[in-house]
Amino acid sequence: MNGVHDMGGMQGLGHIEPEPEGIVFHAAWEGRVHAMSLASPTRSNIDAGRHQRELIPGPEYLRMSYYEKWFRSLSERLLELGLVTAEEFAAGRPAPGAVKGTPRLTADAVESTLSRTGSYIREGTPPQFAPGDTVRARNIHPEGHTRLPRYARGRTGVVERLHGAHVFPDSHAHGLGEDPRPLYTVSFAARELWGEAADPRDSVRLDLWEPYLERA
Repeated sequence: MNGVHDMGGMQGLGHIEPEPEGIVFHAAWEGRVHAMSLASPTRSNIDAGRHQRELIPGPEYLRMSYYEKWFRSLSERLLELGLVTAEEFAAGRPAPGAVKGTPRLTADAVESTLSRTGSYIREGTPPQFAPGDTVRARNIHPEGHTRLPRYARGRTGVVERLHGAHVFPDSHAHGLGEDPRPLYTVSFAARELWGEAADPRDSVRLDLWEPYLERA
């Protein structure tokens, strides 16, 4: 979907302010939100979580900090899936007699779980493209979730690498299954994306799923 979250190539949003190395959280509550997100049953579908953040109205999204967006989307997903009620949220505690769920991630399993490398690689259809092929990012404007940034749509690049088939976020985010599709690294010349004012030596590399691409 097209929204303020897709900020690549947009102007007027101010300078990027680099932070000193090692700063993970700016306040203790941010660490708690991060932990809750990892331990939540909603973590089984991170694409749906990303889409939930995209649904935050633009003016609110721009006012929020990073972890405020995480907390908002986590809260709304828990309510949407019926894992908590609005009354429980308001009270900050389970309703009397509510069935206690089994934690997805217990304290003693945190270190081992987060130390394992997860993978979205799956068996999928044979790839249509190969390294060296010239491709064009399709000019699509879906109403749902997509990982194809607006600034690349309609632009031509070259396939640099095939990563095998991966879970397709445009399907997974909406409960339509994993729908694995080939995933490629595509290189775009900066001038192809930004025009003649861009440095001719620069380029941008994007990991793009096959349904985003067509042969140029």
